Amino acid sequence: MAATFRRRPDLARLLRFCVAAALFAVSISSALPSQDSTAFSTLRGAVLDSQGKHLAGVVVHLQTKDIVRILTAQTDSDGRYVFQSLPAGVYTLRARMAGFAETAISDIFLRQGEKKDVDLTLLPAESAHPTPAAPQFFDQPQFTVSGVTDTTTLGGHGADTVARTRETLAKETVSLGQGSTAVPSSASTENSLRQNVQRTPHDFAANYQLGKLLVDEGKAKDAIPYLQRAAEVHPDAYDNAYELALANLEAGNPEGARERVQVLLLRHDNADLHHLLADTQERLGNSLAAVREYQRATELNPSEQYLFDWGAELLLHHAAEPAVDVFTEGNRLFPGSVRMLIGLGAAWFGSGSYDQAVRRLCEASDLQPDDPAPYAFLGKMQNAEAAPSSRLVETLHRFAVLRPENASANYYYAVALWKQRKTAKEAAVEAQVEDLLNTAVRLDPHFAPAHLQLGILHSEQADFSKAITNFEHAVQSDPLMEEAHYRLAQAYREAGETDKAKAELTAYDRLAKESAQRTEKERRDIRQFVYTLRDQPPAQK
Repeated sequence: MAATFRRRPDLARLLRFCVAAALFAVSISSALPSQDSTAFSTLRGAVLDSQGKHLAGVVVHLQTKDIVRILTAQTDSDGRYVFQSLPAGVYTLRARMAGFAETAISDIFLRQGEKKDVDLTLLPAESAHPTPAAPQFFDQPQFTVSGVTDTTTLGGHGADTVARTRETLAKETVSLGQGSTAVPSSASTENSLRQNVQRTPHDFAANYQLGKLLVDEGKAKDAIPYLQRAAEVHPDAYDNAYELALANLEAGNPEGARERVQVLLLRHDNADLHHLLADTQERLGNSLAAVREYQRATELNPSEQYLFDWGAELLLHHAAEPAVDVFTEGNRLFPGSVRMLIGLGAAWFGSGSYDQAVRRLCEASDLQPDDPAPYAFLGKMQNAEAAPSSRLVETLHRFAVLRPENASANYYYAVALWKQRKTAKEAAVEAQVEDLLNTAVRLDPHFAPAHLQLGILHSEQADFSKAITNFEHAVQSDPLMEEAHYRLAQAYREAGETDKAKAELTAYDRLAKESAQRTEKERRDIRQFVYTLRDQPPAQK
């Protein structure tokens, strides 16, 4: 009994401590704002190497935009990481591992309660900035292009928004591969080379150097006489012969360029010549020969440029599924290439997979958040979709945040919000959309699509006076915009101005007919590839 009584004071003190601790916890929890578990967000994903293999043990950091808080995780045996219980906000994600170059994705937007997947790719430290050197291997394609056919069966102009968007994205993908080839040099350098030619007019080096400089500067026509003179001195000089063929192509003589390249190929079977021959064949309208030369160039040297050009050629000629294969290979070999992901997104859209297209284009914007190209593709792609995905809307939101003084950034995000509405009238959304569109036209008063969208918004609000003003601005900024004429006619009719309505409908009918004729001609000019897909090997278990 004595032992029992000696332990009771300790028990009493313990009970008093527990009660006090409980009261303290209650007081603290009551002082903090209540948080529903659904208010927190989750960011998770995988870290892979350039071959697509999941990497275990990678250190992953997540920091808030203001760097107030930095969280750290490590990938598990499956190469996956996860950050839970995150408040809504803007984050930067980084990953690092010995033997690899650190990679980061900035401006990741997390909304309240959102669960987002973001994968990271680590490149070997020595190849953090890939060079044009060819990879050591190339997987043979699982398709064969066997012919071409007319494309006018793809559908008429009228309501075929998807077809027109597909064609627009294909053309703009091709333009990403072309870029600006002119490299300006100092006037003193050109003058010095010209003086050399004047002093020694029959000197090979003097003529070749000046000719090459002029080609590099985009003055191909001026370069030809010097390169021809150099060829007379040394007919077998490969570099000069190549530059002369290139100059003929860029000066508008693809037939002459083709003849010169074919002669060179008899002695030098290399990727550069096959790629140049592909360019000349495409310029001559021989698209089937062109795609085969692009493929041959890539087989000899699967560089980023050659893979991209091959995929873009396939996409341009409506071979979306083979283009997906090529751009997928390009993305595997060059995971840091933004334009390869853009091409892959455009190819997925062309094959009818909207979700895959959005995913790839968003990944491209994650790689380089300041690059406007992926956002432009997303913005145009949403025109063909009734309701954009939440990821597309979020990515366009990032564009508007990063480029608040960019008219297109404000416009694309406004259209995304407008299409995402759950009901016809949502006052808060309408106000935000109107503010974004007003910002767009303030930044660019001649931005016709923004004026058009403002008119659509005011029409739905039955404010036809404002709508008419908006549509009139759209027509003034772009007289060929069919939809602006049509909607202006409808607004005039609602306002009782029947004569003006008839005039706008007449203008719309004329423009629609002319546009249909242009589209049909373009589709005839761009022949469609006929291709067959080989049987894919069964998935290994």
